[in-house]
Amino acid sequence: MIKSIYETHVQVRNLEDSILFYKRLGLTFVHRVEERRCAFFFVGGQKQMLGLWETDEKELKTSHFAFGIEAADIHQALTWLSSKGIEPEKTSFGKPQTEPIVHTWMPAACVYFNDPDGNRLELITLLNDEPVVSKDFPYLSEWNKKQQ
Repeated sequence: MIKSIYETHVQVRNLEDSILFYKRLGLTFVHRVEERRCAFFFVGGQKQMLGLWETDEKELKTSHFAFGIEAADIHQALTWLSSKGIEPEKTSFGKPQTEPIVHTWMPAACVYFNDPDGNRLELITLLNDEPVVSKDFPYLSEWNKKQQ
């Protein structure tokens, strides 16, 4: 019955700043409700929705969600973020985020960054390899060497 997660919503401190940020990521702005201080974006061709809800600083709760990307694009993800003026997280899973990191149990390669409100965002792609249960989070280059 369930085919996807159609929408997700996050809290933000400043709706205008957040709208600009998500536009920089290339999301399609579709609607704003000023009196409720919220805005909506479509993501991808299936028009999955991201809702932004402005809230008071004291009530702000940060979230995490991931944007799926093509496997061919993961190698350029850090450079792409920088080209948009978005700094990736300096470290991820205890190591410098100098390249994508692999969640071996899926397996999937990913890059982490934050929106202006501290919501932890991720660019992720599934890899065509067998899963490996491990506590390690190798760099994608290390993972690829082990898969050969």
